[in-house]
Amino acid sequence: MLLILPAAQAHEIRPAYLELKETAPGQYSVLWRTPIMAGTRLPVVLKLPVGAGNLKEPVLQELTDSLIERRWVDAGPKGLAGRRIEFPGLQLTITDVLVRIERLDGRDTTLLVRPSQPWFDLAAQPTKRGVAGGYLRLGIEHILTGFDHLMFVLALIILTGGGWRLVKTVTAFTLSHSITLTAATLGWVHVPQRPVEAVIALSIVFVAAEIVRVYRGRTALAARAPWVVAFSFGLLHGLGFAGGLSNAGLPAGHIPLALLFFSCGVEVGHFSFVGAVLVALAALRRARLSWPDWAWRLPPYAIGSVAAYWFIVRVATF
Repeated sequence: MLLILPAAQAHEIRPAYLELKETAPGQYSVLWRTPIMAGTRLPVVLKLPVGAGNLKEPVLQELTDSLIERRWVDAGPKGLAGRRIEFPGLQLTITDVLVRIERLDGRDTTLLVRPSQPWFDLAAQPTKRGVAGGYLRLGIEHILTGFDHLMFVLALIILTGGGWRLVKTVTAFTLSHSITLTAATLGWVHVPQRPVEAVIALSIVFVAAEIVRVYRGRTALAARAPWVVAFSFGLLHGLGFAGGLSNAGLPAGHIPLALLFFSCGVEVGHFSFVGAVLVALAALRRARLSWPDWAWRLPPYAIGSVAAYWFIVRVATF
């Protein structure tokens, strides 16, 4: 298991990001960010229309998780309106490109470019429905690829055993992370992301240890009031969700709508995962397999070991 742990990193699938700001008629400042995964840049290239030349040399900035390129281009008197911007290589990935355009007249446009169609025409004006659908999908993808959050929810399912206790626990987790997600995204709370991610991993270790205590017949806080634990740690997980949303960016003029549907997407992903786990557990019970006495140790020890590894790695990157 230790040999495969380096590949089991959380939030490995992040969207690329393109920001176009019209600074003068036909002239734009361009910010192009591509994620870096396991030390390798995502193989996606920004291809502007023919005739869009640089006004000055591009500036590159390499961060730990992404490569940022800033450009200033002149697209001629007509600008980029009615022209196509392409992303060669996107069709070979499983991520998206979040695009934000700001025009001189104050109009803002936000859209998602998917691998199935690695280009967009700037003339297309997305509706509010398009923004809502895009951020709903982004929220679902964020939670389903956020293995640390899913592992925490899995530990809560095992701890509560399902039923009404699970409903109350997941509801408490939903309420708490929605509070901090909103507060952090709107700028009301500012917390460094790396310490938050480390403490999130530690919260998984705590719940895994509580599962072991319960199975051994000891008194455990999480067993007596799992919803209290879920609410408390949910505040931290909400800050983690906010980090993912901040990486994607929020569209000016559509911030409440994007925030609402990103949160809805996170919840859709949560409950889809809970439903899948409950169906799998029901199938195992119906199979009536004979398990050895020590089998109960496998889930909590596996969850705790992976989370402990994440905690050590995240602390080491401070």
